[in-house]
Amino acid sequence: MQVDRELDLKGEVCPFTFVKSKLIIEQMEKGQILKVILDYKPSVENVPKSMEMEGQEVLAVNQIADNLWEVLVRKVK
Repeated sequence: MQVDRELDLKGEVCPFTFVKSKLIIEQMEKGQILKVILDYKPSVENVPKSMEMEGQEVLAVNQIADNLWEVLVRKVK
């Protein structure tokens, strides 16, 4: 899967993780994929849920290390 943009949000907490993710995905073209790197467990639940509520497609949520996750989102609208 080709990732078009990557956003490293280690050290950030809710709601900033979603706000920053939303600002980046709004700049992207439809069909492009954003990878968000998170280390704050509540954001791992909240960012995908909020992205879906915004109409975007969450492709995956993967734990990539201890206390580190990636969220892959495809821009739909």
